[in-house]
Amino acid sequence: MKRMFVNLPVTDLDRAKAFYEAVGFTINPLFTDHNAACVVVEEDHAFFMILTREFFQTFTELPLGDPKVSPTAATAIFLESREEVDATVANGLAAGGTEPAPPSDYGFMYQRQLNDPDGNVIDFGWMDPVAAEQGPEAFASQQG
Repeated sequence: MKRMFVNLPVTDLDRAKAFYEAVGFTINPLFTDHNAACVVVEEDHAFFMILTREFFQTFTELPLGDPKVSPTAATAIFLESREEVDATVANGLAAGGTEPAPPSDYGFMYQRQLNDPDGNVIDFGWMDPVAAEQGPEAFASQQG
């Protein structure tokens, strides 16, 4: 079975764990210690490994950047409804995240960018099921 792990550097592991739990994810204690925590995005498939910056640095000789200043990736997670997107972002904001831009509403797709307290970019979105399956044009033809 394929699994995806996205590694993110953080400055305060406890604060980061609280943030990711606030947006609805869980922490897998079997793969969590003082250096890192495994955030379960989707059971058995998708995970964030949030790593202290010092521990993250042991995996590369290149200098780590500051995602608040120079983001290099954005992870998009699509949810079941626009309302779930709004609730998730509201929970993330209450847990120390920031929303650097207004929501994007394309009719068939709705997205909100949420930055974690360290500046890592997490986009939460919803897509109409018809558009997700058949493309945006199929959604547009149903609207006319």
